[in-house]
Amino acid sequence: MIREHGYTHWEGRLVERRFSWWPITRLSLKLIFKKKYFRPTYALAFLPAFFFVVGLYISERMEDFRFMVRGARPEFLAVNPNFFKNYLAGDFLLFLLIGLMTFCAGLVADDLRHNALPLYFSRPLQKKDYLVGKAAVIAFLVLTLTAVPGLIFIIIKMLFAGSFAFLKAYPWLPLSILVYSFFLTAFFCLYTILLSTLSRNSRYVAVMIFAIYIFSDLLFGFLYAWFKNPYLSLFSIKINLQQVAAFVFRQKPLQPVSWFWSFLILVSFMVLASQLVVRKIKAVEVIR
Repeated sequence: MIREHGYTHWEGRLVERRFSWWPITRLSLKLIFKKKYFRPTYALAFLPAFFFVVGLYISERMEDFRFMVRGARPEFLAVNPNFFKNYLAGDFLLFLLIGLMTFCAGLVADDLRHNALPLYFSRPLQKKDYLVGKAAVIAFLVLTLTAVPGLIFIIIKMLFAGSFAFLKAYPWLPLSILVYSFFLTAFFCLYTILLSTLSRNSRYVAVMIFAIYIFSDLLFGFLYAWFKNPYLSLFSIKINLQQVAAFVFRQKPLQPVSWFWSFLILVSFMVLASQLVVRKIKAVEVIR
C-alpha cells in the first residue's frame, strides 16, 4: 500500500542569533577566494606594504646604505605622518583596492540574478543583517590592506628604533590610521554594494566599479587641461580620497582646495548610496 505524503508544516521556533550575518560573510569570502586570479591579486595588493617596510628598515640603517643614497636623506625615507599618508592614500594602493572590489561585484548582483533574496529573508535573518554580512566581506579586504599594515608599520618602526620616541612624537598617529582606514572601508563598501544592486550581471558591475573610478580621474585631467581650475579635482574619486587623507594625517593637500569639499562630496555620496541600497533591499518581498 502506497501512501502519499503531503506537505508538513514545520512547527519549530525560529531562533535569532547574535551574529546572524556571519554565515553570509564566511560563505562570500570562501567564494571570492575561489575566484580565478583573486588570490594573486590579493597577494599583489600587499606589495606596497612590503616596500614601505623596506623603507622603514633603510631609514633606520642609513649608515649601511650610504652607497645607495648620497647627500641628504630622501623625502620618501622620512618616517613621519606623511609616510603613512602616502601609503594609505597612494595611487597604487587605491588602484589595487578598486581591483579587489571588482571581485566583490557579485555580492548582491548574484543574489538578484538567482532571486535568492526572498530565500535569505524567509529565514531568521533581518535585511540589515544581510547588508552587514555583505559589507563585512569588503571591510575585511580593505582593513587588512590599510589599518593592519599601518599599525604594523608603527610597531616595526619602534622595534627598529629600539624606543617609543616615534609614538611619543606622534601619539595621534594610530588614531589617524584607524579613522582613515574606516573611512576608506565605509566608502568602498557603499560604492561596491550600490553598484552591485544596479545589475543582475556581476560582470557588468565589475566593469562599472572599475570604469567609474578611472573615468572620474580622466575627467578631471581632461577638464583641468582646458580650464586649469583646481576645483575640478572634486570630480576625481581618487583625489577626493587623498584630500581627506591629507587632513586626517595633518599634511598639506596635493590640490589647493579645502579638504572639506572632498569630504562633503564623499559623505554625500555615501549617504545617498546607503539610502538607495536600503530602498532596494526593502523592496524585496519576504515570504515566511
